[in-house]
Amino acid sequence: MSPDLLTPEAHLLVVEDDGEMRTLIAKFLRQNGYRVSGARDGREMWETLANAPVDLILLDVMLPGQSGLDLTRALRAKTQVPIIMVTARGDETDRVLGLELGADDYIPKPFSRPELLARIRAVLRRAQGSEPRTSGLVADRLLFAGWALDTRRRELTAPDGVAVDLSGGEYDLLLAFCEHPQRVLSRDQLLDLARNRVSDTLDRTVDVMISRLRRKMEPSEDSPTIIKTIRGAGYMFVPAVVRG
Repeated sequence: MSPDLLTPEAHLLVVEDDGEMRTLIAKFLRQNGYRVSGARDGREMWETLANAPVDLILLDVMLPGQSGLDLTRALRAKTQVPIIMVTARGDETDRVLGLELGADDYIPKPFSRPELLARIRAVLRRAQGSEPRTSGLVADRLLFAGWALDTRRRELTAPDGVAVDLSGGEYDLLLAFCEHPQRVLSRDQLLDLARNRVSDTLDRTVDVMISRLRRKMEPSEDSPTIIKTIRGAGYMFVPAVVRG
C-alpha cells in the first residue's frame, strides 16, 4: 500500500520562524497531498492546535521565545501528536535531548526534500495504531449557528438535520473558516489555508467559491449571515465555533 494511502490528507503543522523556509516547506508538502498549516513561534503553534486537529508537527529547535525543545516538553504534557524536530546539522545535544523529551524523530538542516518526505511518512506510519488527528486538543465536529461540520467524514449538516453536499474546494474553504472564526482573512490567506485546492493563482476563484457556500448556507435574505465581506480586507466567518 502506498504511504500516502495510509495517511489521507494528514494535517501537518510547520513551526518555523523563517517565513521563506516555512512557505517552501508548506508548498512542497501540499504538492505531496498533505494539508499544511504554518506557525512562526510557540504562540501561533498553540493557537493552531486549539483550532484544528493536527497529525504531525514539524518543529524547529531555534525559535523566538520558547525554543523547540521547550515546546516539545510542553506538548508532551498535553498530547501525543507526533513531532519531528528540525535541528542544526552536527548539533547532537539538541537531537538527543529532543528525543528524550518525546520527539518522534529529527532531521538536521540542511535537508533534502525526499528525506523530509520519507521521515514524515515513516512517523505517520508508526502512528497509525492511534486515533486519527492525534493532537488531542479538538474534536471531530465543528458546530456553529446550528450547523455541524464533521471533519472525519467531511460532511456538513444543516440546522434542520439535512446533509449539504460540498465540493472538495468548498469543504476545504469552509474548514479554513471554521478553524479561524471571527477573524478577517484575506483572499491570499484563504488560498493558503485551503491548501491551494481552491486555486493556485486567481483570487477571483475564492469569491466564486464563497458565493457557492453562501447559496448553500444563506439561501434567503432572512438567513443568518455566516460569511461576511470586509470591504478592502477579505472575509470573516461570523459565528462562533464550538468543538463537540
